[in-house]
Amino acid sequence: MNNIYSILERELRAGYPCVVVTVIATKGSTPRKTGAKMLVRGDGSIQGTVGGGKFESLVIEAAVNALESGELETRSFPLHELSDDSFGAICGGEITVLLEPYAIKQRLLISGAGHCGQALAELAIQCGWAVTVFDDRPALFDTPLYTENHADFNAAPDALRSFEFRPDDCLVLVSKGHPEDRAAVKAVLSRDPVPELAYFGMIGSDRKVSMILKDLEAEGLAAEELKKIYAPIGLNIGSESPAEIAVSIMAEILQVTRGARGGHSRLK
Repeated sequence: MNNIYSILERELRAGYPCVVVTVIATKGSTPRKTGAKMLVRGDGSIQGTVGGGKFESLVIEAAVNALESGELETRSFPLHELSDDSFGAICGGEITVLLEPYAIKQRLLISGAGHCGQALAELAIQCGWAVTVFDDRPALFDTPLYTENHADFNAAPDALRSFEFRPDDCLVLVSKGHPEDRAAVKAVLSRDPVPELAYFGMIGSDRKVSMILKDLEAEGLAAEELKKIYAPIGLNIGSESPAEIAVSIMAEILQVTRGARGGHSRLK
């Protein structure tokens, strides 16, 4: 059972929606008992089994349809010839399954696994996002934050040169220093074509940000692409600690990706 959910996490991070099928009730003779699970991908491929044969093929078909509707549902399948809904099975029982569709999680990609990167990763995970962290310091990943929450990690900035971005990805640069952030910007914007991102932000003071962007433009990176970077990063809420900076960054990401206006919610 736990293996199914580990696979589910991996599939969602990779951008593949899935349905978890669970046998929730049985009557009479059935191929699997209550609690049996199977994962169904959008292309109909599966992990695990709820019984095989014609019955399982019908379950897979129902699961793929559930991905389109996005609705949780239960389906019962008679495994005997006495029902009008019978499909020729003669086991003599009946089996009911729960279909749980899981949509793709939005991904937050963080270059930098230090204090700010860890605080942002923790907040993003709490918000239900999938997190991938890029850093060349493996020791920083030896923490329950990453190991217990199925976070991915890669070496940066080299991995950014070949990483498979999705258009809804959000990329944040909070590396250990401006050389690493500069290299990360160059790694992303030097690609052909330049990846489409829902949000691209870089931490740093006004001076640091200005220097990096001017240097990269002088090296030939497109000015229109550099202007898309949110830098200095985050909403101006007076944040100081890593946790406060994470709130500032996550708030800006949500504001940008959801098209919100921001500002105060209180009544005037």
